[in-house]
Amino acid sequence: PANDNFMELLFWIDAFKRSSAESVTVLMPYFSYAKGDKKDEPRVSIRARVCADAIQVAGADRVVTLDLHAAQIQGFFTVPVDDLYALPVLVNALRDKKLVDPIVVSPDVGFAKKARKFATALNCSLAIADKERAGHDESAEVLEIIGDVEGKAAVVVDDFTISGGTLCDVAQKLLDRGAREVHVAVSHGVFGEGAMARIDASPIDTFLVTDSVETQPEPLGSKIQVVSVSGLFAEAIRRIHRRESISVLFENP
Repeated sequence: PANDNFMELLFWIDAFKRSSAESVTVLMPYFSYAKGDKKDEPRVSIRARVCADAIQVAGADRVVTLDLHAAQIQGFFTVPVDDLYALPVLVNALRDKKLVDPIVVSPDVGFAKKARKFATALNCSLAIADKERAGHDESAEVLEIIGDVEGKAAVVVDDFTISGGTLCDVAQKLLDRGAREVHVAVSHGVFGEGAMARIDASPIDTFLVTDSVETQPEPLGSKIQVVSVSGLFAEAIRRIHRRESISVLFENP
């Protein structure tokens, strides 16, 4: 559970500081509550800021994480934050599939800038799904696909998914617009109850996800393919320990 893990993290940080550790670097492959990065309605908590404050008060000197939902969360901290990209790992896995005539698809306008980096790395064009979210939950209606996807191998990219509902709806809309096949690549698979059944029943061919989230409420489905970011974090640890630059980890593959 995210809350249990987060509290244990705070206790470990405090324990190391009280044991006279010279510095404490926190590695958080998945930053929980990252969606709570703003006050989007009255009387709500900015949850990501609360988590950032707690980590710093506990004594962390540096934070290393992966694909924050909103880059501005780094500004909630006064200590250095390294927001690594899963893009190189996911792009290499997509290249191994040797897709013919691929096109990268952003699930919404807000993710288009990051999706463009995938398109550049795969040397292909970009399409965008126009969706409308009525409330503050995960449900959203996919209205249209902006871009020509007919006859192409569509690759939908996103930073995380919980229910998988929007990605499945985008996949169906892509097929309706003439896409030949649909693949998905996501940084964080925060799969909730029912997500596996939904993905298995969808027209998605393969669903790539990293191992940033270890535990799942139910077994992964047959379409899920897990790629590891352990090497990425290992290299970050090595460079930080040796006081070397980690800028190379942010370069496009």
